[in-house]
Amino acid sequence: MKISKVAIAITSLLVCSNVYAATVLKVWEDDQKSQGIAQAVADFEALNDCKVIVEEVPFVSQVDRLRLEGPSGDGPDILMIPADRVGAATVQGLIAPIKFMQEDQDKYIRSAVSAFAQGGEIYAVPKVVETLVLFYNKDILKQPYDTLNEYYDYAMKKKATSDDEYGFIAKWDSFYYAYGAMQPYGAYVFGTDSDGNLDSRDVGLANEGAIKGVELIKKFFDTGCIPDSVRGDKGQNAIDELFTKGKVAAIINGPWALEPYTKAKVNFGVLPLPILPNGKPMSSFLGVKGYAISTWSNEHDLAEQFLQFINQPKYAKVRYQKTQEIPPIKSVMADPIITNDDFANAIAVQASRAVPIPSIPEMSEVWGPFDGALDVAISGKEGVKDALKSAVEHIDYQIEAFRSGL
Repeated sequence: MKISKVAIAITSLLVCSNVYAATVLKVWEDDQKSQGIAQAVADFEALNDCKVIVEEVPFVSQVDRLRLEGPSGDGPDILMIPADRVGAATVQGLIAPIKFMQEDQDKYIRSAVSAFAQGGEIYAVPKVVETLVLFYNKDILKQPYDTLNEYYDYAMKKKATSDDEYGFIAKWDSFYYAYGAMQPYGAYVFGTDSDGNLDSRDVGLANEGAIKGVELIKKFFDTGCIPDSVRGDKGQNAIDELFTKGKVAAIINGPWALEPYTKAKVNFGVLPLPILPNGKPMSSFLGVKGYAISTWSNEHDLAEQFLQFINQPKYAKVRYQKTQEIPPIKSVMADPIITNDDFANAIAVQASRAVPIPSIPEMSEVWGPFDGALDVAISGKEGVKDALKSAVEHIDYQIEAFRSGL
């Protein structure tokens, strides 16, 4: 029996197409970050006889694109997701639990894993952590301080000798920055229920600890140690300008400031946040980005193998070297490649003291009201206790309205 060359070609094409379709992973990596996983991708392809297609997509838009492209089959198998969007993504059925993380979670710092936990499942593999740290100008402050009280005393001395130079500044009229002074006194955003899940009916931002924290930062404004120019929407720009012009010795900021401060040729050092008057280190919000698997993926098991493979310490170290993003893998954070780098070490240490931004959708109802409370408390329009009480009442009302719309 003779088989035509055309028939052989068609049969071969169908076989190859089926094999190819069954062994391809589509990965959305963050913008300008694919070089960080290039070697791991090549090694995984060679070991597993598959093809990994990596597409760079800004991480802030990936979840929204998945919502549109996933159902049609055009979306990725793997995508990047910030922890504060995991709650909504799970409710909407966009991402699937990652099984191997139940066994591997101890390899990561606890706060990074908990940021992606929902209902006993873990929905992403932590890739990078970022949090606030202290930047100080080495030309002004030869020996940085350990405690916030020392920075306050130093700021008072600076104020006594200059009208336009400052010792210490933080954008504490913003909840994102202020929370680090509140949480170690006992404030919390949401409590937890009996199963350990975040409970949006329990908002702990007007308790005694919250009041103490806000009163502590308010005195920096009351005494003029922090100028009014740093308040409001353009306040962070004002802080950056003061720091790059050598008008302030120490500030609180995040990893995003590293590049502009370096370009401005500031001779700066970086440290974890200082110790509070109660003896506890300042906390901060922990931002975590991770790799998630789409519920529309037809290659879930292969996607899990891929994520477990590329997050081995040797590949995570390469990723850090290429992107300067801190991987929350314990063995990597303890490696000299990070501990010997002041900036990376400061992030790593502070990350261990930080708390994840709550990942439930109700968190979106907290930012605005509490920023408003800080503004009226710092300005003196209301007392701290009354301002925080009003904010929590507003937050509770908005969360209830949010729930009724679900």
